[in-house]
Amino acid sequence: MRLRPGILIVSILGLSAQASTCQTHGALTSSEIDAVAAKAMQQFSVPGVVIGVIKDGTIVHTSGYGVLEIGMPEAVDDKTLFKIASNTKAMTTAALAMLVDEGKLDWDDKVVAHIPGFRPHDDWVTQEFTVTDLLTHRSGLGLGAGDLMLLILRNTAAE
Repeated sequence: MRLRPGILIVSILGLSAQASTCQTHGALTSSEIDAVAAKAMQQFSVPGVVIGVIKDGTIVHTSGYGVLEIGMPEAVDDKTLFKIASNTKAMTTAALAMLVDEGKLDWDDKVVAHIPGFRPHDDWVTQEFTVTDLLTHRSGLGLGAGDLMLLILRNTAAE
């Protein structure tokens, strides 16, 4: 049986808990991050992961670990793209919640106020569609709409 890589998201809280035991003033060293990656890959039975650490808006560590597929030679690096399916819903919602907390966005804001090019099939929907509507799947888009985005990104990057 061939295993495909999964995506592993090491939470900030999880890293923070480990960092509190480090002798490096609260910051994990690269070798400590490598150890977290190795342990997580084994625990979750995935052949490869990418870990990125961002502190105060600056990327302080990126690294790929393992391979794309068990038994195959292609290594994972910090540029590897993974299909992460519905995990992006939680990430998007968390990012938007941060903007709401900062007062830069409101859940009831109209999408066109922030993305003027947002143009669904219906003029009323275009004008009335809110951020909450986007996050609660009240768009009227068909099941799986947008699932080909990774393919589109790869084709665009190749041009």
